[in-house]
Amino acid sequence: MRSIDTGLTIRRSRVSDYLELTKPRVTLLVLITTAVGFYMYSGTDVVGSLLFHALIGTALVAGGASAANQYIERANDARMIRTRERPLPGARLSETDALLFAAAISVVGVIYLGVFTNALTGVLAALTILLYVFVYTPLKTRTALATLIGAIPGAAPPVLGWTAAGGSLDPSAWVLFAIVFLWQLPHFLAIAWLYDEDYQRGGFDPITIRNAGSGNASRQIILYCSALLPVSLLPTSLGMTGSVYMFGALVAGLVYFGYGLAVALYRSQRSARRLLRASVIYLPAVFLLMVIDRAI
Repeated sequence: MRSIDTGLTIRRSRVSDYLELTKPRVTLLVLITTAVGFYMYSGTDVVGSLLFHALIGTALVAGGASAANQYIERANDARMIRTRERPLPGARLSETDALLFAAAISVVGVIYLGVFTNALTGVLAALTILLYVFVYTPLKTRTALATLIGAIPGAAPPVLGWTAAGGSLDPSAWVLFAIVFLWQLPHFLAIAWLYDEDYQRGGFDPITIRNAGSGNASRQIILYCSALLPVSLLPTSLGMTGSVYMFGALVAGLVYFGYGLAVALYRSQRSARRLLRASVIYLPAVFLLMVIDRAI
């Protein structure tokens, strides 16, 4: 009996490690933004089965990209305090198993989206993986521009939801993309500010605050928060939403900008941590406002 229990525990542990490779919290946010994109196109005419397929395929694609990222960065992760206990640097999974897992669910996810939603969504998902894994990830140790490049695949999920529902790459889809793209940059910079030393320890010098200078990072935060404010109001201009969303997005944008301004003024860990918390609240709040406004 004890050997059976031990075997079950080991299997559960391995399943947990594979799940950790997919970065579940990141994948959950990806699925939320995908669902919002789907709903913004469909409105009350949501086809449940199609949404289900869109979410399953996107989860596989997002999880596969995250697993591939961890495979490529396994040596860097081993040097960082916040990541050294991940499955690969912690030696709980073999490199071969992790690579095969990442490749398998990525390919299955792309094919799944192409078959059960449409070809456009499958192609966009494939391009998202390629950009994230083969462009953004290698560039993270080479140039600060990697943050901008990484924000492109990071902003793809609502577009995947939009096209999966039957939409095309029209201005409305690009507005959803732009909101997530601009939101990510202050979010990323706040994380880099908080874990500056750890990033340098891991070999990610170009993206650290110390390397770029806190003043430069502050200016970037202000720039992106300022750009996000008018862009977040475009859904109303395009007729996607009404006054409820516009007012709520304006207030949320001003609050987000305020936290970014505080980082520029005080340049402290405390202000960066507050900006990070605000960023985690901002995007779900704005997308929830979109859904509410679309429904009424």
